[in-house]
Amino acid sequence: MRKWTFRSALVLLCILSLISEQGQHIHAKAESDSQNPVNPPKVEEKLGAVPNGLSTDSDVAKREAESISKRSLRSDAQKFEFQAEVSRLMDIIINSLYSNKDIFLRELISNASDAIDKIRFLALTDKEVLGEGDNTKLDIQIKLDKQNKILSIRDRGIGMTKEDLIKNLGTIAKSGTSAFVEKMQTSGDLNLIGQFGVGFYSVYLVADYVEVISKHNDDKQHVWESKADGAFAISEDTWNEPLGRGTEIRLHLRDEAGEYLEESKLKDLVKKYSEFINFPIYLWASKEVDVEVPADGDESSDEEEKSESSSGEEEESEKGEDEDTEDKPKTKKVKETTYEWELLNDVKAIWLRNPKEVTDEEYTKFYHSLTKDFSDDKPLAWSHFTAEGDVEFKAVLFVPPKAPDDLYESYHDAYKSNLKLYVRRVFISDEFNELLPKYLNFLRGLVDSDTLPLNVSREMLQQHSSLKTIKKKLIRKALDMIRRIADEDPDEAKDKDKKDVENSSDDEKKGQYAKFWNQFGKSIKLGIIEDATNRNRLAKLLRFESTKSEGKLTSLDQYISRMKSGQKDIFYITGVNKELLEKSPFLERLKKKGYEVIFFTNPIDEYLMQYLMEYEDKKFQNVSKEGLKLGKDSKDKELKESFKELTKWWKGVLASENVEDVKISNRLDDTPCVVVTSKYGWSANMERIMQSQSLSDASKQAYMRAKRVLEINARHPIIKELRERVVKDPEDESVKQTAQLIYQTALLDSGFILQDPKDFASRIYSSVKSSLNISPDANVEEEVDVEETESKTETKETADTSKNDADTGTSAVKDEL
Repeated sequence: MRKWTFRSALVLLCILSLISEQGQHIHAKAESDSQNPVNPPKVEEKLGAVPNGLSTDSDVAKREAESISKRSLRSDAQKFEFQAEVSRLMDIIINSLYSNKDIFLRELISNASDAIDKIRFLALTDKEVLGEGDNTKLDIQIKLDKQNKILSIRDRGIGMTKEDLIKNLGTIAKSGTSAFVEKMQTSGDLNLIGQFGVGFYSVYLVADYVEVISKHNDDKQHVWESKADGAFAISEDTWNEPLGRGTEIRLHLRDEAGEYLEESKLKDLVKKYSEFINFPIYLWASKEVDVEVPADGDESSDEEEKSESSSGEEEESEKGEDEDTEDKPKTKKVKETTYEWELLNDVKAIWLRNPKEVTDEEYTKFYHSLTKDFSDDKPLAWSHFTAEGDVEFKAVLFVPPKAPDDLYESYHDAYKSNLKLYVRRVFISDEFNELLPKYLNFLRGLVDSDTLPLNVSREMLQQHSSLKTIKKKLIRKALDMIRRIADEDPDEAKDKDKKDVENSSDDEKKGQYAKFWNQFGKSIKLGIIEDATNRNRLAKLLRFESTKSEGKLTSLDQYISRMKSGQKDIFYITGVNKELLEKSPFLERLKKKGYEVIFFTNPIDEYLMQYLMEYEDKKFQNVSKEGLKLGKDSKDKELKESFKELTKWWKGVLASENVEDVKISNRLDDTPCVVVTSKYGWSANMERIMQSQSLSDASKQAYMRAKRVLEINARHPIIKELRERVVKDPEDESVKQTAQLIYQTALLDSGFILQDPKDFASRIYSSVKSSLNISPDANVEEEVDVEETESKTETKETADTSKNDADTGTSAVKDEL
């Protein structure tokens, strides 16, 4: 019996060896029949394993390595043909070169987030769908295999059945597909990906072979694979580690896409596109740590020798301590690379929360993360709101603490919006400039809409009514936010409300609007010029200095509250700076009568006042232009009549100076005369601005230059004396010269630039001669022509000196010889 048992065992061993050899031959034959035979590379231990999940045995790892190394589709898989539209799409993607391939990761993470959202929704009514253990962790995991050039994205979402894989990854919804393919062929706009439900196919921008491993609760685990060659295959997954539930996408990257195997690159992409996804995104990242390891034996022996060479007394005194330390093993610290899951999206999407639940610190942290500004400066203000109605969206807007250096340098040349557009917390673009007007481009923030239609091209979206509605609401909220800065600033409060505001606000609010105005005041003025719809709202935000503001900023509302009884106009003046304007002759009578005048000292103010014609039924009046009314004077008619001869004569003298009229002034007190312009023409300041333009056309400026009016002060002694002399002899040339000089001086005093400065200087010198009793015919003494004589004398002296030096040198040489 024992012999039979032994023989049976030998026979059984022989049979098993034959079967093993036959299996090896079959396996070798299968490898030789494959299209691209590649030797399986060494696979990292537990590649693709789920953290804290099931371990992978050696057979599974071997089969996994074989499936990764072979680019041909599995022979035992069920083959399918792509929908015709999908084939066209992938042909465009694969055979085209795009500068922005980064969006593939955005699309995969977005799809993973949607899958997790679905399982979370089902779990609300049935908690068992989540399963147990790691399956309950709703997160997204990204892992790299640099050796095999594989990038894996894993989610624990709802997963896909075999039918889902065929339906979702083999076809595209018909709606808009043809339009998308045509648009891609003509424009090559990669941002269209994701707007037509074709985001998954962006993987072929970076990969030439893709595996999708998915497990649904209602089906077995399957693998979808494709080389984007017009076909894909699906097979039951018996070689990869069980997912439990969810989907893992493995991208076998092209050689030119090696940058996506760098951890830093993936971190940057997640921060840019998917920072505010609801679910945690982890990266299997490397990290260097200090580890204590046993010290080498040689080092230990060296230390022992050094200790033995010490003196005997020290050995005895330290004997007790040595006995305590002898038992401890000697170690050293070395750098060791470890791997762990690193959370990439730790900043929460605070716009989804109730504004009352978000603290100021959280808003500040979110602002710094959004703008990548990690200074200690806090934003000046923020607005967090939800819009409901035809278009629903959530938004957060911030006013930065300071303006960028180049905010206005290229304002009309280029416009880059600082507002980011999200759809369901996925970053879409920051290039939708239609969300905010150009004058508000200093604002930072984001808009997140769940209903914004992105199944059309960007050109169509820009014309979509929903985008116009969003823009309208954003502008209103932005202006309310800026106005709130002023309302909460104690320095901005009116006298009657100042005490209440100071009691209800802290020190941080004080001076905030002045800070805002100094940084972004020009943007408000540009808004008044460009945005007629919101012009009145923007005018309330205007700030300026005036003759009564005492060096502080004031508003139009505060100006109106200080207006004199019966005053109908808002008075202002434009110029280079406040110091010069305060000395302007145009303000003499106004200040004497107690009228307040606004100072506009920025070049843009000239353009601003061409659009801001009135405010609160009060019209604006430039005090340097004609039409100034300061009440009626009973003596006006008498003065006009008594100076009628002088004004008529003076107008004739200035006929060649583009002077339209000479009138009696109602704005002067100490100055003899000023030059004003017509109501709708350029002021002196505007003429100066236009002449300083580097590309200005002098011939065209002549059409816009206003007719000038000379206004004279009838009470001034110079004007009275001039009238007397004109009455005596209107043809006196000296009187005409004096009238010309007075006019040119008035031009300078009124802010104009003289067309002929040489003529003005000649008249001044003639006047000085007269005051010094020098004859007008006195000539300048002629200089004696002595230059040539002096030159000849110097030449002769130089020649004599040179000759004497030469003779002396010759004599010295002879003496030495």
